[in-house]
Amino acid sequence: MKPKYFTASLLPLAAIALAHAQATSPMLLQRGYEAAAGEPGRADRGQVFFTSRHGGEWSCASCHGQRPTGAGRHAVTNKPLDPLAPAFNPKAFTDERRVEKWFRRNCKDVVQRECSAAEKADVLAWLQTLR
Repeated sequence: MKPKYFTASLLPLAAIALAHAQATSPMLLQRGYEAAAGEPGRADRGQVFFTSRHGGEWSCASCHGQRPTGAGRHAVTNKPLDPLAPAFNPKAFTDERRVEKWFRRNCKDVVQRECSAAEKADVLAWLQTLR
C-alpha cells in the first residue's frame, strides 16, 4: 500500500477517535482541570469567581444569572442561554471542545484573559453543587 493511500485510509479512524475523545462529563472535565492545577476545585471559590466582575463590566452571572439553574440571556445580544448548571442541563459540559471554546471566549470577556485550570475547576465544582 502506498503511503498516501495508507494515510487517507486512517483519516476516518482518526476522526472517530477524536469524536469520542471530545465526549466527556462535568466531573471528568473537573478532574482534568484539577490535575492541571495541582489542587482540587473549590465550590466556594467557584461561586465568588462566577459572581464577581474582576474589575471589568461583566461577571459570568451577567449573562448566566447569579444561580445559573435557569435560562440566561446574553448581556449584549439578548440571545437566550441554556442553564449552565449540569443538574438543570444534561448537555452542559459534555463536549470538551465546546467547553474550551466558551471558557476561552467568556473568560476573555470577564477577566480579560483565559481562565486558569484552577479557576475552571473551581467554577465546575460550584456548578455541580447546584440542585
